[in-house]
Amino acid sequence: MLIYGDHSALPNMMSRGIKKSMSFFHANQREVLNQNLAELQGQINVSFEFFPPRSNEMEQTLWQSIDRLSELKPTFVSVTYGANSGDRKRTHSVIKDIKERTDLDATPHLTCIDATPQELQAIAWNYWLIGIRHIVALRGDLPPGSGRPSMYGADLVALLKTVGDFDISVAAYPEMHPEARSAQSDLLNLKRKVDAGASRAITQFFFDVENYLRFRDRCVAAGIDTEIVPGIFPVSNFRQLKHFASVTNVKVPNWMTAMFDGLEHDLETQKMVGASIAMDMVKILSREGIKDFHFYTLNRAELTYAICHTLGVRPRDRDKDHSPR
Repeated sequence: MLIYGDHSALPNMMSRGIKKSMSFFHANQREVLNQNLAELQGQINVSFEFFPPRSNEMEQTLWQSIDRLSELKPTFVSVTYGANSGDRKRTHSVIKDIKERTDLDATPHLTCIDATPQELQAIAWNYWLIGIRHIVALRGDLPPGSGRPSMYGADLVALLKTVGDFDISVAAYPEMHPEARSAQSDLLNLKRKVDAGASRAITQFFFDVENYLRFRDRCVAAGIDTEIVPGIFPVSNFRQLKHFASVTNVKVPNWMTAMFDGLEHDLETQKMVGASIAMDMVKILSREGIKDFHFYTLNRAELTYAICHTLGVRPRDRDKDHSPR
């Protein structure tokens, strides 16, 4: 047998070559994403979700966050809504204060659980009288042991339209609502809400970008022609996230669990990892043509502000849109 050289090194050489090629590929992809992001400076719209505080200390944190994030001129800020009367009053109070103290588009959440149609009409009319024109309409979480609800999200959208010509946002679930019989029935429910008059759908938070994009395609195929705004949740506490995910049918990918592994007692590093994940998500989504992002802030401004800064959403850029012409 003639040997024309030592071939034993070829597998290692090929392996190194493949690794170099893959490294170049990922580096090139990141460069493309960053370049695409640079081209989108000032073209991204953001909105923020808050919840009503239950203590004076929480109220201070809320207003610090609102003041900080208001610099970014969000398209709107929403305030969540509980099923009991105390939470409802807090939501109304925060919305009224935002309306009076800022120039933000204050957007209350409204649910139809534990309220009659007449009560909901009265709440909506009160909002209309103080200048509220945008509402996030939701069915709401069912109390434990309750039966089938008498109203659903689509019914609430239709009811709101009888009160006034509200701009209405509704919820969408890329990974399916926990109570839905199937993904198709969940999609049909979203279509009913849009057909009833909803202007846009805001998704439950997610981390599987490909799944969101497939969901968006399915919405188009089903004749849902409204915008499907991705809900972005900047993770600051992985244990808390896992709890949220367990009750909302959101999958936490294995790669994400690995990224937070070993950081159980290091919340500061968890915030950095969470911000990095959210930034990568919005970079990819912006490349796919997404221009609007809704952030679940948990009343904390730091991570959301940093992510928006990376997106190019900055006070000086927002001011350009309001400069004299």
